[in-house]
Amino acid sequence: MASNKDGNQSGSGGGGGFFSFLGSSLTNIAKSVNGCFADVGSCKLSFFVLRSFLPDVPKFDVCYCVYISNMSQSCYYSSMLGHEGLEVVNPEGGNEDAGAEAQRGRWKQEDRDNYWKMMQKYIGADITSLVTLPVIICEPMTNLQKMAELMEYSYLLELADECEDPHMRLVYAATWFISLYHALQRTWKPFNPILGETYEFVNHAGITFIAEQVCHHPPIGAAHAENEHFKYDITSKVKSKFLGNSVEVYPLGRSRLTLKKSGVVLDLVPPPTKVHNLIFGRTWIDSPGEMILTNLTTGDKVLLYFQPCGWFGAGRYEVDGYVYNSEEEPKILMTGKWNESISYQPCDLEGEPLPGSTMKEVWKAAEAPKNDKFQYTYFAHKINSFDTAPKKLLASDSRLRPDRYALEIGDVSKASSEKSRLEERQRADRRTREAKGDEFKPKWFNLSNEMCPTPWGELEVYEYNGKYHEHRAAIDSSDHVEEADAKTAEFNPWQYEDSVVSA
Repeated sequence: MASNKDGNQSGSGGGGGFFSFLGSSLTNIAKSVNGCFADVGSCKLSFFVLRSFLPDVPKFDVCYCVYISNMSQSCYYSSMLGHEGLEVVNPEGGNEDAGAEAQRGRWKQEDRDNYWKMMQKYIGADITSLVTLPVIICEPMTNLQKMAELMEYSYLLELADECEDPHMRLVYAATWFISLYHALQRTWKPFNPILGETYEFVNHAGITFIAEQVCHHPPIGAAHAENEHFKYDITSKVKSKFLGNSVEVYPLGRSRLTLKKSGVVLDLVPPPTKVHNLIFGRTWIDSPGEMILTNLTTGDKVLLYFQPCGWFGAGRYEVDGYVYNSEEEPKILMTGKWNESISYQPCDLEGEPLPGSTMKEVWKAAEAPKNDKFQYTYFAHKINSFDTAPKKLLASDSRLRPDRYALEIGDVSKASSEKSRLEERQRADRRTREAKGDEFKPKWFNLSNEMCPTPWGELEVYEYNGKYHEHRAAIDSSDHVEEADAKTAEFNPWQYEDSVVSA
């Protein structure tokens, strides 16, 4: 159900009835057992700890968690022994015992317990670059490559650029941004890029794409994509909050899209993401909250609400909202599921479909390979392929990372050792840079003076400097260019060739 322009849901009401009774009852129970209540992220988390002092067990703690989402009106609870504060959520069930769900997932019992002991101390912390994670949780792709997955449905931007209707133009552009979430539902973690690492992508819809890791602490990546219809620029930075068995991820990045024919500039504010069941249970991803796409040229905007996953999967993947004109009047309603398809329909000032109009599908996710180990789409496989690499690939390209390539061919042991080697070499480069009193300077992007405000903090903005196009034009005009081979080419993003790796 789409939201009206005041942000209220049409259809079912607020938090009355059973949920009000439940909240009242929990308050009374919590007071009687020395409980407490707290806010976590965008959801209300009510929890209380019952401490029993049994004759045979000096301190026997049982943590009962009841999660009441103001957005979805869903609730579920978990009862776990020995894992205080642990959140285990089955997206397909209701109040199923968390103990049963906790035994599922990709880890063996021993591994689960070891990871839990290791990660407990980080609860409440931003773990974006705080923790070195094992390669076994990774997919054979880096975050720079992941940024390029947005290019899959770029035909939507051709439609937006050619469209004369300013509101339909926003429908196409907003749907393009939504389409990325189909790829973001994968539960494997991309490799963190090495400082100075790059990723180039060509041979798709005439697009030239370049991404570069421009900062290591905090991790920041920048990318520029362009063809005859659009220019896309992003500075990507995230902030996280580790909650024990889940992590909330807040996108501090800035995304700007320019449509060349009309010259309009669009700015995106995406919703946060939550990764559930990191250690215990089956890992799954949700992105509840608002996506706002603003036309900075005209003041028109799109406001979409990504529904949180509720009881028995209710609302999961659903997205609803409107295209508004500069007077904040709804013009077109949009609805669908971000992992399947998006449709639109013209509406009146009350947000109701116009008489005689019909709902039309604007985008549908492409078929994906069956039983793919890493849940890759066909396009994700293209991103790792040298078929989408330009001539004379930069030696700093993600495709050439030995750990990524080893994982891609199934050699986990080598991937782990190569990952450790690269991380230590990166530390050596940093030590050399500090000893010389140098600063790292990206090749293809410049740090601007602009500080961009986001709902989760300010962001330093990196701007594309245009040098990559000059570099690529010089190579493309050359008669003889050697092709890169993942099996023989050496990955080299390093600033110094003489950095000494510690023993």
